[in-house]
Amino acid sequence: MIILGLTGSIGMGKTTTAQMFRDAGIPVHDADAAVHELYAGSAAALIETAFPGTVNNGVVDRASLGKKVIGNREEMKRLEAIIHPLVAQMRDRFLQEAAASGAKLAVLDIPLLYETGGEKYCDHVVVVTASEEIQRARVLARPEMTEDKFQAILEKQVPDAEKRKRADFIIDTGQGLDAARRQVAAIIKQLVGR
Repeated sequence: MIILGLTGSIGMGKTTTAQMFRDAGIPVHDADAAVHELYAGSAAALIETAFPGTVNNGVVDRASLGKKVIGNREEMKRLEAIIHPLVAQMRDRFLQEAAASGAKLAVLDIPLLYETGGEKYCDHVVVVTASEEIQRARVLARPEMTEDKFQAILEKQVPDAEKRKRADFIIDTGQGLDAARRQVAAIIKQLVGR
């Protein structure tokens, strides 16, 4: 089974592109969804122990947790030491299930793929991109988003140009949904012949 890493900076259209792979019948593991599941499940007690006062009714309060870890490198490392192994277990289980089901291709949707070294688990990487103008418009249209938050997020991410240099495939979502779907279909055809 071929493992395709899917990544892209904020506002590039990665979530929409991941859905295009799902729509084409390709199993997709969403790392962000895995974290959300863990925050409402098995990681909540571990996080409450490490960061008291961050869990309400068995669910991590992301705003409270954010106040304790954002901008504090050591605290962020403590959080990642709890979450990353659990996400890795979920990823490995997903890949085992996909292989057992006979999938020829599986996608790992990981926003911080390069930042976390996740590309080492992938046979190929696709980077989702768009122009800076499109990215900025998409991100600043989000509720609660500010220019400062946007810049802080960008500073934590490998720059788009660097991601594109390292990619095996690039999908430009700035050309519209139909063009992106064609690009997804072409990648699937190249990798598994359908």
